[in-house]
Amino acid sequence: MLVGIVGKANVGKSTFFKSITLADILIANYPFATIKPNHGVGFVRVECVDRELGAQCNPRVGMCVNGTRFVPVEVMDVAGLVPGAHEGKGMGNQFLDDLRQADVFLHVVDMSGATNERGEPVGSGDPAFDIRFLELELDLWILSIIKKGWDRLARQAEHEGGALAAMAKQLSGLKVSENTIKAALNEFKMDQAKPSSWTEDQLLKLAVLVRRKTKPMVIVANKVDVPAAAAHLERCKQLFPEYVFVPVSAECELALKEAAQKKLIKYVPGESKFEIIGDLSDKQRAALEFMQKNVLDKWGGTGVQKALDVAVLEMLKYMAIFPGGVGKLGDQFGNILPDCFLLPPGSTAFDFAGRIHTDLQKNFVAAIDVKSKRKIARDTLLKHRDVIEIMTAK
Repeated sequence: MLVGIVGKANVGKSTFFKSITLADILIANYPFATIKPNHGVGFVRVECVDRELGAQCNPRVGMCVNGTRFVPVEVMDVAGLVPGAHEGKGMGNQFLDDLRQADVFLHVVDMSGATNERGEPVGSGDPAFDIRFLELELDLWILSIIKKGWDRLARQAEHEGGALAAMAKQLSGLKVSENTIKAALNEFKMDQAKPSSWTEDQLLKLAVLVRRKTKPMVIVANKVDVPAAAAHLERCKQLFPEYVFVPVSAECELALKEAAQKKLIKYVPGESKFEIIGDLSDKQRAALEFMQKNVLDKWGGTGVQKALDVAVLEMLKYMAIFPGGVGKLGDQFGNILPDCFLLPPGSTAFDFAGRIHTDLQKNFVAAIDVKSKRKIARDTLLKHRDVIEIMTAK
């Protein structure tokens, strides 16, 4: 699974990415501070199962704090897009193609309205325009994928009777299923026997549906600590009721995490309070008080952790599954419940075996639901926070 961070240039994407991953990246107040995609690891919050099983876990990766497990996910940030990106403007095609494999988008929007459509600081931008523009660029990008060599493919499909298969092949890089395409062709009354008759409008509608089905998006309403942001946020919510908006202050989250790294405060990502544990200057104390009052108290947190949680657990509906054993929850080194894997909905016990290791899937015999201590079959659908033991032939 890959979470893609997208948005217009100079809206705080790099700051948002660093606040999730604490990666050492370039952050600058000009468009295209990011030229190559940045890859990093963020962590999704999941209620741990250790207390339920009467144990204290020792995560191999991430951490567990007061019963909350932080499970790793891959995150990618690409350079800011500009209007016309699908035509190659601002190196747009390269950056759009970088996001081809993303499963969900976090669209970072400068909700203060401080930048124009090119990401230049002007103080009079429109966040609603930014949301519309990104939708359009993604739709036209997908349309360009559909239309690439389409005349030849359409004629071939008519001759061979495989319009559905031809379109599925054309869109295979976007992880779109034949069922999704078939439903769209029926909805838009596109004649499968004669794909060469499909109009530009029909192809665009297909592109929009593919984007909505394969690239769900959370709106990261960044810079909510700026006074003008609240009004912009409410207006955008009214204009785009189909989206989930998460109020965010990436700068605040980054400052809190860096202060925690320096052992000046205790701070758990996603929480609305922190504890001062180090010696602070008057300036540092004032800055922390400002963040507590204007961000954490007002919005219930910085929103950075929530945005990632919403994208993975609510939009994609991924499940956290723990490997374990009925008689032994630890690994060979004594670490209790050291691993936790995120799997898509509809995953089975057999799928989980392959996620852990291909050998486990190859030699799969059965599995055990550790909580109920019952044997389950290979095609048993798993549930969020299951603990599963895999039984093999050797």
